[in-house]
Amino acid sequence: MYREIQPKDNAKLADIIRKNLEAYGLNVPGTAYFDPGLDRLSDIYLPGSDRYYLVLTDDNDEAVGGVGLAGTDLFPECAELQKLYLIDEMKGKGLGRELVGRIEQKAAEMGFERMYLETHTCLKEAVNLYKSMGYELIPRPKEVIHSTMNRFFLKTLVDGNK
Repeated sequence: MYREIQPKDNAKLADIIRKNLEAYGLNVPGTAYFDPGLDRLSDIYLPGSDRYYLVLTDDNDEAVGGVGLAGTDLFPECAELQKLYLIDEMKGKGLGRELVGRIEQKAAEMGFERMYLETHTCLKEAVNLYKSMGYELIPRPKEVIHSTMNRFFLKTLVDGNK
Protein backbone atom coordinates (compact mmCIF):
# COMPACT_ATOMS: atom_id res chain seq x y z
CA MET A 1 0.00 0.00 0.00
CA TYR A 2 1.07 3.56 -0.65
CA ARG A 3 0.12 6.63 1.36
CA GLU A 4 1.35 10.05 2.43
CA ILE A 5 3.82 10.16 5.32
CA GLN A 6 2.44 10.34 8.87
CA PRO A 7 4.19 11.19 12.16
CA LYS A 8 4.11 7.51 13.16
CA ASP A 9 6.47 6.79 10.22
CA ASN A 10 9.28 9.08 11.36
CA ALA A 11 11.36 6.67 13.45
CA LYS A 12 10.97 3.74 11.05
CA LEU A 13 11.88 5.76 7.96
CA ALA A 14 14.90 7.33 9.66
CA ASP A 15 16.04 3.82 10.61
CA ILE A 16 15.55 2.50 7.05
CA ILE A 17 17.49 5.41 5.56
CA ARG A 18 20.35 5.14 8.05
CA LYS A 19 20.67 1.37 7.65
CA ASN A 20 20.80 1.69 3.87
CA LEU A 21 23.46 4.39 4.02
CA GLU A 22 25.49 2.36 6.55
CA ALA A 23 25.36 -0.67 4.23
CA TYR A 24 27.08 1.35 1.51
CA GLY A 25 29.53 3.16 3.76
CA LEU A 26 27.66 6.43 3.30
CA ASN A 27 27.03 7.08 6.99
CA VAL A 28 29.32 10.07 6.74
CA PRO A 29 28.86 13.84 6.88
CA GLY A 30 27.61 15.23 3.59
CA THR A 31 24.85 12.61 3.18
CA ALA A 32 21.21 12.36 4.27
CA TYR A 33 22.48 10.31 7.24
CA PHE A 34 23.18 13.55 9.06
CA ASP A 35 20.25 15.63 7.78
CA PRO A 36 18.88 17.53 10.79
CA GLY A 37 15.28 16.68 9.86
CA LEU A 38 15.79 12.96 9.22
CA ASP A 39 14.07 11.96 12.46
CA ARG A 40 11.02 14.12 11.75
CA LEU A 41 10.35 13.67 8.04
CA SER A 42 6.60 14.15 8.48
CA ASP A 43 7.34 17.72 9.64
CA ILE A 44 9.65 18.35 6.69
CA TYR A 45 7.21 17.06 4.06
CA LEU A 46 4.22 19.12 5.18
CA PRO A 47 0.94 18.81 3.29
CA GLY A 48 0.17 21.85 1.18
CA SER A 49 3.81 22.79 0.67
CA ASP A 50 6.06 22.16 -2.32
CA ARG A 51 7.11 18.90 -0.64
CA TYR A 52 5.62 15.44 -0.49
CA TYR A 53 6.71 12.06 0.88
CA LEU A 54 5.18 8.80 -0.29
CA VAL A 55 5.41 5.81 2.04
CA LEU A 56 5.25 2.16 1.05
CA THR A 57 3.67 0.10 3.84
CA ASP A 58 3.30 -3.56 4.71
CA ASP A 59 0.03 -5.30 5.56
CA ASN A 60 0.18 -3.82 9.09
CA ASP A 61 0.50 -0.24 7.75
CA GLU A 62 4.13 -0.07 8.88
CA ALA A 63 6.58 1.81 6.65
CA VAL A 64 8.90 -0.42 4.63
CA GLY A 65 10.20 2.30 2.32
CA GLY A 66 9.44 5.57 0.66
CA VAL A 67 10.44 8.45 -1.55
CA GLY A 68 10.05 12.19 -1.35
CA LEU A 69 10.09 15.29 -3.47
CA ALA A 70 10.79 18.93 -2.72
CA GLY A 71 10.72 21.97 -4.94
CA THR A 72 14.17 23.27 -5.86
CA ASP A 73 15.44 26.43 -7.50
CA LEU A 74 18.28 24.60 -9.25
CA PHE A 75 16.25 24.47 -12.47
CA PRO A 76 12.97 26.10 -13.54
CA GLU A 77 9.78 24.26 -12.47
CA CYS A 78 11.87 21.55 -10.85
CA ALA A 79 11.47 19.20 -7.90
CA GLU A 80 14.20 17.14 -6.30
CA LEU A 81 13.62 13.43 -5.85
CA GLN A 82 14.71 12.69 -2.28
CA LYS A 83 15.25 9.81 0.10
CA LEU A 84 14.31 6.78 -1.99
CA TYR A 85 14.93 3.85 0.35
CA LEU A 86 13.49 0.40 1.04
CA ILE A 87 14.07 -2.27 3.65
CA ASP A 88 16.21 -5.11 2.29
CA GLU A 89 13.27 -7.53 2.07
CA MET A 90 11.49 -5.22 -0.39
CA LYS A 91 14.43 -4.75 -2.75
CA GLY A 92 14.59 -6.47 -6.13
CA LYS A 93 10.80 -6.56 -6.58
CA GLY A 94 10.35 -3.49 -8.76
CA LEU A 95 9.13 -1.38 -5.83
CA GLY A 96 11.84 1.24 -6.24
CA ARG A 97 10.73 1.74 -9.83
CA GLU A 98 7.11 1.93 -8.66
CA LEU A 99 7.98 4.52 -6.00
CA VAL A 100 9.89 6.67 -8.49
CA GLY A 101 7.05 6.47 -11.01
CA ARG A 102 4.50 7.46 -8.40
CA ILE A 103 6.57 10.38 -7.08
CA GLU A 104 7.14 11.61 -10.64
CA GLN A 105 3.38 11.53 -11.19
CA LYS A 106 2.84 13.47 -7.97
CA ALA A 107 5.47 16.01 -9.00
CA ALA A 108 3.72 16.53 -12.34
CA GLU A 109 0.37 16.93 -10.55
CA MET A 110 1.99 19.59 -8.37
CA GLY A 111 3.07 21.49 -11.49
CA PHE A 112 6.72 20.48 -11.69
CA GLU A 113 8.16 19.84 -15.14
CA ARG A 114 11.52 18.39 -14.17
CA MET A 115 12.92 16.07 -11.55
CA TYR A 116 16.48 16.43 -10.25
CA LEU A 117 18.33 13.99 -8.00
CA GLU A 118 21.65 13.42 -6.31
CA THR A 119 23.16 10.00 -5.67
CA HIS A 120 26.49 8.24 -5.31
CA THR A 121 28.31 5.85 -7.63
CA CYS A 122 28.42 3.16 -4.92
CA LEU A 123 24.60 3.03 -5.05
CA LYS A 124 24.80 1.09 -8.31
CA GLU A 125 21.26 -0.25 -8.21
CA ALA A 126 19.87 3.26 -7.76
CA VAL A 127 22.05 4.70 -10.53
CA ASN A 128 20.92 1.94 -12.90
CA LEU A 129 17.28 2.49 -11.94
CA TYR A 130 17.46 6.22 -12.60
CA LYS A 131 19.18 5.74 -15.96
CA SER A 132 16.61 3.12 -16.99
CA MET A 133 13.80 5.56 -16.13
CA GLY A 134 15.14 8.32 -18.39
CA TYR A 135 17.23 10.36 -15.98
CA GLU A 136 20.22 11.99 -17.65
CA LEU A 137 23.57 12.51 -15.96
CA ILE A 138 24.39 16.22 -15.57
CA PRO A 139 27.39 18.12 -14.18
CA ARG A 140 27.41 18.78 -10.42
CA PRO A 141 25.33 21.93 -9.71
CA LYS A 142 27.29 24.48 -7.66
CA GLU A 143 24.48 24.66 -5.07
CA VAL A 144 24.71 20.99 -4.04
CA ILE A 145 24.05 20.48 -0.31
CA HIS A 146 25.13 16.85 0.15
CA SER A 147 28.79 17.25 -0.62
CA THR A 148 29.50 13.51 -0.60
CA MET A 149 27.11 12.81 -3.48
CA ASN A 150 28.91 12.51 -6.81
CA ARG A 151 26.25 11.76 -9.44
CA PHE A 152 23.54 14.21 -10.47
CA PHE A 153 20.60 13.52 -12.75
CA LEU A 154 17.79 15.46 -14.39
CA LYS A 155 14.63 14.29 -16.13
CA THR A 156 11.91 16.18 -17.96
CA LEU A 157 8.53 15.05 -16.65
CA VAL A 158 6.23 16.88 -19.03
CA ASP A 159 6.47 18.64 -22.37
CA GLY A 160 7.63 22.17 -21.72
CA ASN A 161 5.19 23.46 -24.36
CA LYS A 162 2.10 22.45 -22.32
